[in-house]
Amino acid sequence: MMFGKKKTSSKKETKKPRGKSSPRSRPSSRPAVSSATPSAGTPRNAPASEFLYISNEAHYDQVIERIKTVKKNLWIGTADIKDLYVKDGRGTKPLLEVLSDLAKRGVEIRLIHAKEPGPAFRQDFDKYPALIEGMERVLCPRVHFKIIVFDLKAAYVGSANLTGAGLGMKGENTRNFEAGILSTNHDFVKSAAEQFDRVWMGAHCKECKRKEFCGDPIG
Repeated sequence: MMFGKKKTSSKKETKKPRGKSSPRSRPSSRPAVSSATPSAGTPRNAPASEFLYISNEAHYDQVIERIKTVKKNLWIGTADIKDLYVKDGRGTKPLLEVLSDLAKRGVEIRLIHAKEPGPAFRQDFDKYPALIEGMERVLCPRVHFKIIVFDLKAAYVGSANLTGAGLGMKGENTRNFEAGILSTNHDFVKSAAEQFDRVWMGAHCKECKRKEFCGDPIG
């Protein structure tokens, strides 16, 4: 059984980051790269420098915490999905609750994933009816990229799936070793958004040679 709302149209024009809505940072021939490793002391949800290198548990502070700040658009591309919890005061809550709150505020949420999530994720999903209409999703078994686009102004591209061991709050000695880049660079964000959008719009479907593995065709 599928979860959420399947993308219903492949003809909707997607807004690209350009003009006044594009990131303010200007590309340079030698862009600065800063580190977001815990040893570098990067503060939680620090402004994305033109290129910010993120490793291991810094994914939680720099990527998951940033999701909470989205105002208009949140695009998530992941190969794997599992139940993922975030900090909530002294306790925790599902990331799905955060996404539900965004959907209630009118944020456009798009999710591309490679396979259906496990039962724990589905059980949590059923608790948030706002996501049924408020989050569109596409299933594509060829997706292996991990891309998150924030308001078409910043983007994360890296190795971490939407799982507790990848992007979540698991500890230093239990989580996956991950690496990625978070950036507000215009060309970087545009490239990430366009790759995501081509899959979202089904641009590869006509020539795809793996349709027999696709149980939920986009086109």
